[in-house]
Amino acid sequence: MPKHAPLTLTTSLEENLLHLRERFVHSEDFIMEYLHLQDEEAYIVYIETIIDKKLIQERIIKSYKGGFLHNKEKQTLSLVKETNSIKELTQSLLEGNCILLSEGSDLAYIFEVPFSNDRKIKEPESEGIIRGAHDGFVESLTTNISLIRKRIHNPNLKVKYFSIGNDSHTKVGIIYLDHIANKKTVALIEQKLQEINIDVVLAPGYIEEFVSENSSIFPTMLSTERADRTVANLMDGRIAIMTESSPGALIAPTTFFTFYQSPDDYNSRWYFGSFIRFLRILGFLISIALPALYIAIVSFHFEILPTEIVFSIKSSLENVPYPPLIEALGMQITLEILREASIRLPSRIAQTIGVVGGLVIGTAVVEANLVSNTMIIVVAITAISSFIVPITEMGSTIRLLGFPFMIMAAMFGLIGMSFFFMFLLIHLCKLESFGTPYFAPFSTIRWSEMKDTLVRIPLPLFKKRPSDTMPQKNNKKE
Repeated sequence: MPKHAPLTLTTSLEENLLHLRERFVHSEDFIMEYLHLQDEEAYIVYIETIIDKKLIQERIIKSYKGGFLHNKEKQTLSLVKETNSIKELTQSLLEGNCILLSEGSDLAYIFEVPFSNDRKIKEPESEGIIRGAHDGFVESLTTNISLIRKRIHNPNLKVKYFSIGNDSHTKVGIIYLDHIANKKTVALIEQKLQEINIDVVLAPGYIEEFVSENSSIFPTMLSTERADRTVANLMDGRIAIMTESSPGALIAPTTFFTFYQSPDDYNSRWYFGSFIRFLRILGFLISIALPALYIAIVSFHFEILPTEIVFSIKSSLENVPYPPLIEALGMQITLEILREASIRLPSRIAQTIGVVGGLVIGTAVVEANLVSNTMIIVVAITAISSFIVPITEMGSTIRLLGFPFMIMAAMFGLIGMSFFFMFLLIHLCKLESFGTPYFAPFSTIRWSEMKDTLVRIPLPLFKKRPSDTMPQKNNKKE
């Protein structure tokens, strides 16, 4: 763009077209189409790759062949607004709008003619749904917000837009309930979004590292594609961050137990929901500690096992040429490789990889005396336990935590495991998510709020919102 390009339109149609052309020089999808309106000359300007040409024909050309500029009913169609700002017109073109310029006028008319090629709303593949709504977010920000508004019919539901990315100018929205969400938390998130300095934003994950206040291995913002999960968190006083062209939503602030809660828990009867919740927490402990516990027992503490089990484990270890730590690390890394391969490959081939990894490789390494039978069982239980977490990011964290646990167990036995577990507990108690204690209510010792942590009590007893998010209204029935 020239250094001395004007900021506003003039009354010369030729000059206005020239200035817009200079903004999109060498872009062959930038179209300027001549339109003769009775005694006036006009041009329709648009980027053909992001607009629907049929809408231009139906909404503008056919409707306004006679005296468009003097038609007082022009506001009844798809007219968005009138402006003389060249910067604003440029942005409107990039957003998929169409512009009408005429001779003798320093105003341009902006029309909505979007090209709709959105993916249909369906159940998110990364978050399976047993009982409840089967609609998930898609790549359209407008559609995603509509899914939330369909569930919350409240004028206090606020939506604020930001443009982030020096080159991409990605549309980002934050959604919250104005009468519930904490004002300071909302202001903090808005401030952090405005301070982001990055060239391109393609997904909420780009934003997370800028907005999140720490570099902990534990995720402090919840990522979800489920509309019902997002709404439930909004009702608790949390804030959602969503971006255009991405089906995910970031929820903040969060606690450790937020990642173990699922809408399915509340759609089932309370005792079944409590049982599943307890299994998830148990799965967390198994995932991080079971391989390390096996290494510690085999290396240092055989005496705590019954004699029959000791002889069984010893017979399986006799021909394995290296220590249990190498066994466990080798199997865990192999499992991660198989998991990554199954994600990247097409679904039909991925199933084959699972069979090859589970049966062929598992059987072969045991027969070759590279790994013991017991280690195969331990690694299999650990893998299954790590997949029970409703949120993928927390599952990845759990799998990573298993490695330092194994190293500490191989070096110091159960004492090493105990010290690392204490360090982990201290870290969880110290960690915060936008001012919210991450391990609340255990770190804050609020016994009355533990009704939705390890278990889930009956819904009629949920009379107050969790105080961790510092909501303006604690009572849910106010």
